[in-house]
Amino acid sequence: MYVPSLTHTASAGTARIAVLIFIRRVLVAAAAALAFWTILIMIFEDRFIFFPSPYPHGPYEELPARVGGRDEFFTTEDGVRLHAWYAPAEPDRMTVVMSHGNAGNVSHRIELMRLLKSIGLSVFAFDYRGYGRSEGNPSEDGVYRDARAAYDHVRSLGIPADRILLWGSSLGGAVAVDLATHRPSAGLILEATFTSAYDVAAAVYPYLPVRWVMKTSFDSESKIRTVNVPSLHLHGEHDEIIPPMLGRKLFEAAPEPKEFYVIPGAGHNDTFWVGGKDYLDRIRTFTDSLISRD
Repeated sequence: MYVPSLTHTASAGTARIAVLIFIRRVLVAAAAALAFWTILIMIFEDRFIFFPSPYPHGPYEELPARVGGRDEFFTTEDGVRLHAWYAPAEPDRMTVVMSHGNAGNVSHRIELMRLLKSIGLSVFAFDYRGYGRSEGNPSEDGVYRDARAAYDHVRSLGIPADRILLWGSSLGGAVAVDLATHRPSAGLILEATFTSAYDVAAAVYPYLPVRWVMKTSFDSESKIRTVNVPSLHLHGEHDEIIPPMLGRKLFEAAPEPKEFYVIPGAGHNDTFWVGGKDYLDRIRTFTDSLISRD
């Protein structure tokens, strides 16, 4: 019978200790990395959410020729001066109050504005505080205030509530849903958006305890349950930023009447390019249904 020598037993024990030390170091390093990124998100949360492009970054000079319209300036309830681009079209159709995504500014939405105007929709695309030519710094409560001020300015132009269509893309979807809970409108279009900031962060950072440390909520799922206007939900089939399942979940929480349209082959930022005629037809049909409800 084989009997291990004392030297062999000591070597095996040393190896086991070395493995345990290595595992402990890996766990400590992982815990340190987890703590580091959690603290970083807590401190710089807004910088992980908002990516504004200040003026003059962007093709501002192309707005008059490609979209038409004019600059509009207005002030929020907390005294922040904001900028928007207003491109009127057919007066008897809808005016879109457009809440854009978390990056860029209104000048980066030229093609979308042009397409919406091509189907007879007027467009009022505003920049949140800190974006484009708007003053201030963005925050969750701040962008909500900005949307309400944009809506109120549109009303001051003589446009009735039943001719206002709220539009929100990506993060702007949360802004548009919040606006719909505070102001009357004819309907709501939500594109490539989500249920809450917590759900998006959990999808992006699945190993971080984001739900416990984030102060930003953008809780559209709870709010949309109280929005009693028709809604059209658009989402790219291959959205690489906002998982389509989050768009579907938000749709399921919305009251009737509602419609969900998956744009075949589209990602997050190319919905209108990839969607083409069918994309515009869906929007036209939806807006026509709103007008026919009058």
